[in-house]
Amino acid sequence: MQHFPLNRAFTLLEPGPVTLVTTHDGQRDNVMTITWTMVLDFEARFALSTGPWNYSWQALVNTRECVVAIPSAEMLDTVVGIGLCSGRDTDKFEKFGLSRHKAGKVKAPLLSACLANIECRVVEVIEQYGIVVLEGVAAHADPHREQRSPLHAIGDGTFVTDGRVLDRRVMMRPKLPPSVL
Repeated sequence: MQHFPLNRAFTLLEPGPVTLVTTHDGQRDNVMTITWTMVLDFEARFALSTGPWNYSWQALVNTRECVVAIPSAEMLDTVVGIGLCSGRDTDKFEKFGLSRHKAGKVKAPLLSACLANIECRVVEVIEQYGIVVLEGVAAHADPHREQRSPLHAIGDGTFVTDGRVLDRRVMMRPKLPPSVL
């Protein structure tokens, strides 16, 4: 092992996958790229990290809802492009040709090009750390989609993805007595 710069240590723990978060501020939709997301438990509870520097922050805080969409690896250029411009002066849906659909439980739109979408309500905002705690209220996915590789950010402008799906569900199932089966 050798010394690693402490100010880059976050790149060793960078969570994933990269997400696109849609909001609706009462007048228009917006979408932002978020690379810091976290599952909080086995329920549909999540957290993301952002702050007032992002145009969508006010919509998250004021409307207390959003959609967390998981883009595929094939959307890399779109994901980076969305992250490099602001909804303050750019209609990102038009600029990147994003197709959106009406969500069932929140006003923020679903993104049809993504692997999955989770409609969420904001349950807590920890402003000091820019953490937004979310509770999922509906989820949408396409299990028949051929391309299912999500993106993971390293934090230095590089991304990783892996198309292999390793299924270990059989190993995780509890052993049940024959009478229960």
